[in-house]
Amino acid sequence: MISLAEVTTVLKKLWLPLLLTAVLGALVWAVNHYRDNAVTYKEQRDKATERLNLANDTIKDMTVRQRDNAALDAKYTKELADANAENDALRKRLDNGGRVRVKGSCPVSATTKTSGTSGMGNDATVELSDVAGRNVLGIRSGIISDQTSLRTLQEYIKTQCQR
Repeated sequence: MISLAEVTTVLKKLWLPLLLTAVLGALVWAVNHYRDNAVTYKEQRDKATERLNLANDTIKDMTVRQRDNAALDAKYTKELADANAENDALRKRLDNGGRVRVKGSCPVSATTKTSGTSGMGNDATVELSDVAGRNVLGIRSGIISDQTSLRTLQEYIKTQCQR
């Protein structure tokens, strides 16, 4: 059996190496712990940076699209306003006694050629009544509005949806 005096002698000789080993072990554990934390935080930072870059790219794309949409809207709104102004001018002219005249040509059929009946020739002009003239202007306004809307949507699809 080992006596207490022998144990004390051994401890007096080995206390410094044991203490240094314990301190070194504690330091290794602490460094490893903080290294793992640093690696985890770096991964989190990289993911956050990636998400931030993606968000910034999305914001830039949305800004460009909004600017393009505003330009597209302004272009076709002006076009529609100009067409409506022209239609309003025609209505005012009609209100002031003007007439709506329609110029057209009629195809000549074989029966008309042989029958010899009198009729309108090609490139004839027909004057419409006030009511018919207003109806024509109303139809014209609707057609212009529909065509402008269609062109606007087609342009939107080409420039925004097919990117």
